[in-house]
Amino acid sequence: MQPLKGLTVVTLEHAIAAPFATRQLADLGARVIKIERPGVGDFARGYDQRVRGMASHFVWTNRSKESLTLDVKHPEAAKVLQRLVLEQADVLVQNLAPGAAARLGLGYEALSGKKPSIIVCDISGYGADGPYRDKKAYDLLIQSEAGFVSVTGTADEPCKAGPSIADIAAGMYAYTNILAALIDRAKTGRGQHIDISMLEALTEWTSYPLYYAFEGAPPPPRTGAAHATIYPYGPFPTGADGGSVMLGLQNEREWINFCEKVLLQPALATDPRFAGNAKRVAARAALRQIIVDAFGPLTAPQVVERLEAAQIANARVNTMHEVWEHPQLKARQRWHEVGSPVGPLPALLPPGSWDDGGPRMDPVPALGEHTDAILAELGLDDAAITALRFAEAI
Repeated sequence: MQPLKGLTVVTLEHAIAAPFATRQLADLGARVIKIERPGVGDFARGYDQRVRGMASHFVWTNRSKESLTLDVKHPEAAKVLQRLVLEQADVLVQNLAPGAAARLGLGYEALSGKKPSIIVCDISGYGADGPYRDKKAYDLLIQSEAGFVSVTGTADEPCKAGPSIADIAAGMYAYTNILAALIDRAKTGRGQHIDISMLEALTEWTSYPLYYAFEGAPPPPRTGAAHATIYPYGPFPTGADGGSVMLGLQNEREWINFCEKVLLQPALATDPRFAGNAKRVAARAALRQIIVDAFGPLTAPQVVERLEAAQIANARVNTMHEVWEHPQLKARQRWHEVGSPVGPLPALLPPGSWDDGGPRMDPVPALGEHTDAILAELGLDDAAITALRFAEAI
């Protein structure tokens, strides 16, 4: 099932936040027309060459799209873009520099006067107003501004998240807000202006540490791969094989089982030093040593066997190569194949499943691959397209 089939999204996008949002709209069947700069395209195309010469970020966020190259600063190309949006677009998405879309006549106020049903989603670092409106914003900078970096890492050094989490957060809120606007438009016939801020998106995701530090209380400490405020919850070494096991406890029933069936020290379950999660967190150094000593004679598989018998949650700390081969993803047939300019590539099916059909999984586009076809849809003949190309407008 592709519930957005028949809808057209025009997007002036680069990097991750907007492309991630629009790729998910494409997954649901929307036609996504990606406007790219002639010659270079979305600058994420040049981040690396890890996927048989293509960039990893670009492959991830741009399948199932059509690439139209336009020099939007060229007057003739600007006219084409205006026509495309007004004649075909249900949704316009953009994450250009602040104010750039409005200068192109693609702000919501200008477009909605001509097309009241249009949905315009603007994605920026800090939002459409306020003192930070015009600041440049990249993922790591927003991770820092939102306080995320301050509570991530080790006691000695703060760290960023591995993935582009600020971009992903903003892309997810853009995606869900667009879906909500489409539902509202079906009821009212009116479009919407959506203003997505990366700072606000990631601050929402960082709100547990914010509340933990409420009214001047100390924030969660940086504790590496271990949970900062629940214990024991994190990696522990196994001495017999030099391995490690990731485990987590969430309640007192699990704590009792852990003491009795994993540590084989039932008296710990009633030790007043560890009575309740708050006390275990406060005494984490002493408790960690007890756990490390108990795991010392054991291998990682032996510890996992005890954890499973006690119904204590545990996991492997997989490498990227191990995730490609993850048995659960294989068993659930979550890997699909998509086309690309460099041949077929594996792609993870979007989370979720439908009984009556799967998501759209079409190729990753080459730069400008669909330019001529889209211009022909707008009524431009071969001579007109050739003239635009000669003028370097496309």
